[in-house]
Amino acid sequence: MAKQKIVLAYSGGLDTSIILKWLKETYDAEIIAFTADIGQKEELDGLEAKALATGASKIYIDDLRDEFAKDFIFPMFQAGALYEGQYLLGTSIARPLIAQRMVEIARKEGATAIAHGATGKGNDQVRFELTVAALAPELDVIAPWRLDEFRDTFPGRAEMIAYAEKHGIPVTASAAKPYSTDRNLLHISFESGMLEDPWFDPSATSNKDMFVLSVDPEDAPDQAEYVELNFEKGNCVGLNGDLMNPLQVMERLNELGGKHGIGRVDMVENRFVGMKSRGVYETPGGTILFTAHRKMESLTMDREVMSLRDSLISRYATLVYNGFWFAPERLALQALVDESQKNVTGTVRLKLYKGNVIGAGVQSPVSLYNPDIATMEADPTQAYNQGDATGFIRLNALRLKVSSGVQQNAKK
Repeated sequence: MAKQKIVLAYSGGLDTSIILKWLKETYDAEIIAFTADIGQKEELDGLEAKALATGASKIYIDDLRDEFAKDFIFPMFQAGALYEGQYLLGTSIARPLIAQRMVEIARKEGATAIAHGATGKGNDQVRFELTVAALAPELDVIAPWRLDEFRDTFPGRAEMIAYAEKHGIPVTASAAKPYSTDRNLLHISFESGMLEDPWFDPSATSNKDMFVLSVDPEDAPDQAEYVELNFEKGNCVGLNGDLMNPLQVMERLNELGGKHGIGRVDMVENRFVGMKSRGVYETPGGTILFTAHRKMESLTMDREVMSLRDSLISRYATLVYNGFWFAPERLALQALVDESQKNVTGTVRLKLYKGNVIGAGVQSPVSLYNPDIATMEADPTQAYNQGDATGFIRLNALRLKVSSGVQQNAKK
């Protein structure tokens, strides 16, 4: 009888390395490791050899950067998604892509389950498993950190390190970085460790070495740098007049944003599972793109369309954060977003300076801004008669006058 096959989301770190070996022994299963290249760069070095040495029968390391940028980051940015007013959803938006590919591999390999190393206290477990539920409800999901037998065996890192040494698992565990990170094309996140104290200041000079994608704004160049972003239908298609695909746009904006100390966020957020958590994020390119996109919309998007789309931003961002990327309501919202973006075309010029993204001009062949109408001087088009505002104000004031009169009579 053939062994059960399990597809494991594998990073090569201590947790997933231990989980790989533990799954193989506990379930007497064949473990197929999977790592998505979504922009981790040097973190991918040596993963294949490490996974095989730990006991995986096979490992997939798939370059999903193009798909990540084109089909996940860009549609989300078209929606203007921002969670709780600060978070650009860098980790959240990567999880449905990873889980989607795991489902594809599971079907290809004839696996009956997928497994992940997300903890029972975090959001990622929900994101992975909701994606699997939406795409492949027939697959089982194994979450070791939610199993008593796993937690009893590994109550802390010391036990995990001892287990690794016993089984010859090639991992490096160090207290040099007492926090966890998650990096991809859109951002890098930092949490846990000393960051669990919300009074801890990650921007202090003594903590400069923590950051990866950006220089300290205080150390950024003293000379501002300009960049022009070219948009078509809500997507950035080039920089400074050079056509680029979404991946190229993100890589270049990350370089520019990192150079100028742009995109650092320190926040306490509300996790889907019910608790608050503190996270520090670097999103250099995403911050530039988000700002530019909003400015492009200001010139080209109809007022009521913008109002409708903006009323849905919190809902959309929460769906992404909570793991409902493949849910029907997110897909329905995306259809509205796509329609809203059909005229968001033109060029935005920005000035980058010491952590700041400053608007420096916007233009479009489909601009809704008409200086002849908006001017405070005489209107040569006669499109707007200032006298018409009298009736406009009178009609809008009617309900306020009626309400005020009722309240005054009630006080008598």
